[in-house]
Amino acid sequence: MYILKCSNGTYYTGSTNNLELRLEQHHAGEGANHTKKYLPVELVYYEEFNRVDEAFYREKQVQGWSRAKKEALINGDVNKLNRLSECKNDTHCSNTPFGSAQGAV
Repeated sequence: MYILKCSNGTYYTGSTNNLELRLEQHHAGEGANHTKKYLPVELVYYEEFNRVDEAFYREKQVQGWSRAKKEALINGDVNKLNRLSECKNDTHCSNTPFGSAQGAV
């Protein structure tokens, strides 16, 4: 599972069994329609899985996240990621320095 940052600042989340090849495809404009429109793209995060179904599940999970949660994941900010995961409304939580919940899950 990987996350690309596109030239317009958006994030693209995908999964593949060959990250190097898939990155080459994205850079050549042969990737997804979204990345094709917003080249160049930059790999900002990836996770490795032993099974393709696990990677696909994680891709779908992260795709449903807010920008704030994706950025917390990319930046390795576990505390912020936990706070945002506790909130019903990511936008509300990201507008406050510490979110509405305190402590780790």
